[in-house]
This record gives sequence, structure tokens and C-alpha cells, in this order.
Amino acid sequence: MKIIILGSGDVARTLGTAFRKLGHDVAISSRDANKDEAQQWAKQAGGQVLSFSQIPADADFYLNCTAGTASLAALEMVSANTLKGKILIDVANPLDFSNGFPPSLSVCNTNSLGEQIQAALPDTRVVKALNTVSNPVMVNPATVPGLHHLPIAGNDAEAKAQVSELLQAFGWSREQILDLGGIEQARGTEGYLMLWVRMFGKFQTPLFNLQWQVAKEN
Repeated sequence: MKIIILGSGDVARTLGTAFRKLGHDVAISSRDANKDEAQQWAKQAGGQVLSFSQIPADADFYLNCTAGTASLAALEMVSANTLKGKILIDVANPLDFSNGFPPSLSVCNTNSLGEQIQAALPDTRVVKALNTVSNPVMVNPATVPGLHHLPIAGNDAEAKAQVSELLQAFGWSREQILDLGGIEQARGTEGYLMLWVRMFGKFQTPLFNLQWQVAKEN
């Protein structure tokens, strides 16, 4: 499959490398395709680097791995026709570090980045996924022992099913992937980052995740 990742940071490069190891045709992207870190990744992983304006319309999946506060601006550089009818996996979180660490959310409560992206691209099938775990756990859930969960959200049931199948290649099981419902559920998964960053401070490692257990009725 052909997979194009918007972004060239740690998350984009980690996912890009993992998809390459699975045999996929992968490109990461940036405003500047000549960025050193992106070009180094291309040499090591055997992938391609594009500028946002060069992104073609023939990929099977697109992933938004840009900084959440810059995601809408980055997507504006990609033609809406390019993403029309396509699946866009939104991995980004709207983290605002302008006042230092821990960050705040630039959008929350009554809206979410996932919803803003879906509103800006109404003909794109946006699926919020992978934004609740660190990038090593994204591509290797066995890093965290035992059963733990990955929530996803989106308006298109078929798109979510395809994303679920894609993620199972990384080792996520059907049992672990929890479909929360429509894209508005991204308010919850993005909001969880306020707890995530504090647990990161507590554990001093990003290699953790949550398991949800439901009590059985008597």
C-alpha cells in the first residue's frame, strides 16, 4: 500500500519506518522537503520526502502527524481534492507549549482538533487514532505488557474498520482497539493527554497505556 504521512518529526518518522518494515510504499512530508531530519530518514528507511504541496492523491492512507497547533495550516497546503474520499488518520494532539510544560490544549471541551479537521475537509474520511500512546507503543503495543487499549473515533464506519485492520499489522488486536463512535469523541481522547503528560512525569517513561475493564452485572 501507499502511505503518506504529513509531518517529519519523531512520530512521523517512527510510523514511517514501521510501515516501511511492513513493506509499504511510504512518504513523509513537510513544508520543506529538504529538512535534514527528513532526508536522513529517507536514506535510512528507504522512503520518500515530499513537501505538503507535492502530496499526490493516489495514496491508500494519509496520516496527520504534524504538531496539533499547526495541523490545520499544514492541511491547507494540501489540495482538498487530494484528500477527497481518502482516509486521513489524525494522530495529532492540540498541545500548546507556549507557557512551558505541562502543555495546555489549544482546543478542548466543546470541540477537538479531529472535529476541526473533519469540518475543514468534509469529503475526507477522518479517523482519530494513535494519539493516546507514545510513538514506540503505536508501532509495537507489546512494549506495554498485558491487555491495554487503543480508542479510535470517526464518522465513517468502513474507514474505521480499515484503520483497525492497518493497525493490527503493528500487533494491536481487535480486542484492544475500541471504537468510541463519531469524530466528536476525539474531545475525550485528546483531553486524555492532560492526564498522559502527568503520568509521563510520574513514571519517567512514555512506555505505558490504559486498560479499561467493565464490571459484570450481577
